[in-house]
Parts: sequence; structure tokens; C-alpha cells
Amino acid sequence: MSDDPMKDPAERLMVALDLPTADEALRMVDSLGNIVRWFKVGSQLFTACGPDIVIKIKGMGFKVFLDLKFHDIPTTVSLAGVSAAKLGVDMFNVHSMGGTRMMSKTVSGVSDFCADKGLKRPIIIAVTALTSMTGPDLNEIGIGGQAADAVKNLAGLAKNSGLDGVVASPEEVAMIKDACGEGFVVVTPGVRPVWAERDDQARAQTPFGAIRNGSDYLVVGRPILKAQHPADAAQRTLDEIAAAL
Repeated sequence: MSDDPMKDPAERLMVALDLPTADEALRMVDSLGNIVRWFKVGSQLFTACGPDIVIKIKGMGFKVFLDLKFHDIPTTVSLAGVSAAKLGVDMFNVHSMGGTRMMSKTVSGVSDFCADKGLKRPIIIAVTALTSMTGPDLNEIGIGGQAADAVKNLAGLAKNSGLDGVVASPEEVAMIKDACGEGFVVVTPGVRPVWAERDDQARAQTPFGAIRNGSDYLVVGRPILKAQHPADAAQRTLDEIAAAL
């Protein structure tokens, strides 16, 4: 077996716990615990449950991607990042539209804190353009051109700010890797297995296609959460990832 953990399909799948209560989320974690290693805690669950949900999932031995898309003045976002590191999250994100000063200050603040405390620094990534957004959606808020143009520019800002990677749709992964390097992490939401509905993801792709395009981590929520048998759905998703690897 390869020494590279990224050759393991289970290291590449993040299940999005987009659920309204801690009880539902923890039951889902428990039901998927023999299959999944990463769980994403986003705005809905974190707002309902607070930091305790992260602490509980970490206490069960799983990795956590804290998806709160921090976007504020540089000092505030940097301190929020330090708080995330204190929780023990393995990854968190900021919004690239906060700009270079915000992103750079967050990286330096979290890095200094972790070095001082002897902690492993979380992977810090930036959101580029939400996968629900198309070119007209971006034009509406004053960002000209196509979605891909905005994503490429924002990914470059994130890299130059010292971040580890970005969140981007499967369609833009190859472009980002070409511009920012293979080591620049790309986390891909908007992933829909071949057997699942697209829902409101405008720029989506299958797990097989996303991995082949170069995605490092795939975020999958509703196709697993809403399945009659979530563990079976997760395993089927992992099988698609394995086929691509």
C-alpha cells in the first residue's frame, strides 16, 4: 500500500453535516464512522450548536473542516482563525473577497499561535466563487467576466497571501492547479455522484470527474444525508473516487 494518505479514497471525501441539530449530526457521524474520516461543519450546524459540535466530532476521532467562510476586517478574521485552531479543526476557510491583507494576517496569526502552542496548524483555504453562482450571478454583484475568470483571480490572491488552497468547483480545478501549482489544495463542493440529483449546484461534477480533474478533497452532503441508507451512499461515493484514483 502507498505511504501517500491521499491515495486512500477515505482521505478524499468530506461529508457535509448540513443538519439542523446536534443529535441528527452525531447520529450521522456515528452511522458513517466506519467509512468516513472527514466531516464538514458549516453555518447551519455551527449556528445551531456552537463550538461543542466540533469538540464532540473531534472527540470521536474524526477530522473536521470548519466551513464558516470568515469574511471581516483582518484582525477579526485572524482571531477567528486562532479560535478555530484552538478547537482543533483540521481545516477552515475564509472568503477570498476579504482581500490579501485579511488572508495574510490570518495565516500569520494562526501560524504563530500554533507554533507557540506546539499545535499542528489547520489547513487554511479560501472560498473563491460559490458553486451555486454562474457568470450572471457574479455580474449582478459587480464582478465582470465569466465565473472562471473570477475564480482564477481569487485563487491567485489566496496563494500569494500564503493560504494552502481554495474551495472551487470541479470545472475550475485544472485551471487553478495550472496557475497555482499541484501542491495548492483544491476542495471541491458541488460534487454529485452519478446516481444523485444536482439540486442547486450550477457547476457540479461526479466524484470520478472531480478527482480526475485534480481535486484533492470532495465535499458531498445531500446525496449521502438524504439517502435511505447513508452508509451505502457514502461507500458508493468512495467507490467512484477509488475508480478515479
